[in-house]
Amino acid sequence: MVKGILWDMDGVLADTVEAHYQAWRAFYAEQGGAITREQLYATFGMANPEILRLWLGNELPEEMILALAAHKETLFRQAAKGNVKLFPGVLDWLQRARTRGYRQAVASSGEMANIVAIVSALEIGNYFDALVSGALLPRCKPDPAVFIQAAASLGVAPGDCLVIEDGIAGVEAARRAGIRCLAVTNTHPADKLAGADLIVHSLAELDEAAFDRLLGED
Repeated sequence: MVKGILWDMDGVLADTVEAHYQAWRAFYAEQGGAITREQLYATFGMANPEILRLWLGNELPEEMILALAAHKETLFRQAAKGNVKLFPGVLDWLQRARTRGYRQAVASSGEMANIVAIVSALEIGNYFDALVSGALLPRCKPDPAVFIQAAASLGVAPGDCLVIEDGIAGVEAARRAGIRCLAVTNTHPADKLAGADLIVHSLAELDEAAFDRLLGED
């Protein structure tokens, strides 16, 4: 029976912090200002419109906020090349899953253009059978829609998939979808990810049969 691996992007496959920092730095340089890394870190988990309202105030019209948010994402895609990197163990597991015949998809809340930019910058596109963005879905994580759609894109039942996540909402989305979840503490401590089936500090610490066990293959 075919099995599927559903990878979250930011914080799981890719460390994108530097690219986001460079993008926000360029954004504020255009406005004649500057931000610190500490200011960026304080916004982790927030959407661009929320960040802009926090930093620029609530007086700006909604259409301007959305336009500025879209511009920041353009700057992020420009910054991705050379400023994103794979987390430890990711490449080994992408290769191992492909060797075992598992179908693999990116299942991210990010915009499709960002997913493509990161996958391209990291040169990992050949490992994936599908790229799925939740950006245009009616509801975001913890709603399970992005994982349900990703499983369908692979032609695999949700119960035959494994989600790899770093986010609290992502772990909950996997649970609601009825999909087993491996959580990595790249963004949140283990106690915040307690709903996952297995929690690790790094994919590099897993033994070679870990995915098989989580998918009921051993």
